[in-house]
Amino acid sequence: MEFVRRIGSDTSRLGVLPGTFNPITVAHLALARAAQGCCQEIVFVLPRVFPHKGYTGASFAERLELLDLALRAEGQFSLAIADQGLFVNIAAECRQAYGPEVRLTFLCGRDAAERIAGWDYGNRVEFPMMLQAFDLLVAARNGEYTPPAGLSDRIERLELPRSFSHVSSTEVRERVARGYGWEHLVPTAVHQRVREIYGTETFTDRRART
Repeated sequence: MEFVRRIGSDTSRLGVLPGTFNPITVAHLALARAAQGCCQEIVFVLPRVFPHKGYTGASFAERLELLDLALRAEGQFSLAIADQGLFVNIAAECRQAYGPEVRLTFLCGRDAAERIAGWDYGNRVEFPMMLQAFDLLVAARNGEYTPPAGLSDRIERLELPRSFSHVSSTEVRERVARGYGWEHLVPTAVHQRVREIYGTETFTDRRART
């Protein structure tokens, strides 16, 4: 795990927020803020490699730049790069960086929780075994998340204002492409760079080629 920024050094419970961040939105920040009541440190994690998709459109470097700009303005969150994108891989990298005693809690929305719970890991017991290494805080996104039977003690509900439940990176990209207002969906600190990265013919051409 490579740190771009690390806030704090005495962490007993670490909130881990991985994502594609294409681009970072106000919902990502709201999710991190909501977890601060139970986690001493929140680290945003951008993987170099995703398990379910590659880098298309905005590059790894561009997404990392946007994250850095947004989190620098916040001043209260850590930012790191992971080699791999599966939660279990990120957890292993966090364990190496933060030590064996820290409690790892991954932050995600309902859609992401359903995706990782239903991922084909090769056997039915893999997901429950993963939850021995970390737990989940899950925010409602277009509906509440219902944990699989027997795992409710490892998956908690994260309270998030409903105004953020429909905000997504996809909506930002679509609004930019159609010329609709999008600025309210991303942090103020990244407005100019989002406009430059996503609002140009160059970006449209890149999406068509990848």
